[in-house]
Amino acid sequence: MKRHGSGDIDARIERVLAKDACSGCGACTLIDDGIKMRLDENGYLRPRRMDPSSSPRPEDGRVFSRVCPGERVPAPPVPASVRVHPMLGPYLEIWQAWATDPELRLRGSSGGTLTALTEWLISSGQAYAVTGAAADTDPRRSVPVTITTRDEALRAAGSRYTPVAAASNEDTQNRAGAVVGKPCDVAALRALGRVRPSTGDPLMLSFFCAGTPSAHATSTLVTKLGFASDSAPDELWYRGNGWPGRFTVSTGGRTASMSYDESWGGVLGRTTQWRCKVCVDGTGEHADIVAADSWASDANGYPIFADGEGMSALIARTARGRAVIRAAIDAGVIEAVDYSIDDLARIQPLQVDRRRYLWARIVGAWFAGRHSPRYSGYRGQLLRLTLRSPRQSLRVARGTWQRVRRSTRPTA
Repeated sequence: MKRHGSGDIDARIERVLAKDACSGCGACTLIDDGIKMRLDENGYLRPRRMDPSSSPRPEDGRVFSRVCPGERVPAPPVPASVRVHPMLGPYLEIWQAWATDPELRLRGSSGGTLTALTEWLISSGQAYAVTGAAADTDPRRSVPVTITTRDEALRAAGSRYTPVAAASNEDTQNRAGAVVGKPCDVAALRALGRVRPSTGDPLMLSFFCAGTPSAHATSTLVTKLGFASDSAPDELWYRGNGWPGRFTVSTGGRTASMSYDESWGGVLGRTTQWRCKVCVDGTGEHADIVAADSWASDANGYPIFADGEGMSALIARTARGRAVIRAAIDAGVIEAVDYSIDDLARIQPLQVDRRRYLWARIVGAWFAGRHSPRYSGYRGQLLRLTLRSPRQSLRVARGTWQRVRRSTRPTA
């Protein structure tokens, strides 16, 4: 990448990439239109300057450092009326919910609530367009999309466990009344809205995120199901079409699938990028509305991945988000019953453990020479959580140090 000076956006991007701290959100492309997101050799989306003749503005580097989640993620401001769960973040109200439209509920990954809200915001005129993510022409890849119709909302339904830079959609700045994105996408767009108010103030919807797998992992799953690795399938689903849904590939009249536990647990989840392993916000704390799987669980709180009708945990983090959810309930778009955030925490062990031991993981990585983003406003909370389990935290720190050392050790 071309460098114009130690403080400009190119140099700052290089520093984030050198730390392996890029989340692949794509917000930097909204700051400088000479930058585009491209898959790297490891299968993750990373920024590149595609037009060497483009000239960054002098202020772009400063804006980037305030927006990029690879540089910093500040804790969201929390009004006095908002409660804060130590593991799952701020909330005003929480429900178990599902789409009343059977088609939306079936196609959605988790009760279809985000798809139902997207379709309703558009059909009711509350949003002219919604930014989201959908399958590319090669369904092994995902792309940001602008949703303006029910059919487009349906095409964007279901989880996309492959890199997508939802924050890079230019319509987010121009006309989108709402955004559905990963927590890092939402955090970046919130920050960009503070730095450049002209970007508007879209409603932010997010979901509990376990991390972004490598695009190569999808190709691995396709070949495991017996399909050629060098041609695009006709259709590919990570989840959806049932709950929790199966990883399903169709091409040439043949369809094959494997369970969510096999696809995510066996392949996809093992390839999540480093930035996701030290993520301070996997639960969408900067969003107005957040959806999460509301699994049945065993006696130890571990999710039971049994097929059934989809159910979401739906969290209103802001007054704006609560008003939208309540209006959608009143309009019959979603059905909802009151839910306990402590019950949700019990069936989300990945999110809980990641928050509980994050400080230990950050310290272990730091001693091994790898630095995490700055998490201003979170440090006190993270340190207190770590001190509650000092022995396990020490084990996590040591294990992280060892893994980072192995991953960065030069080979002969």
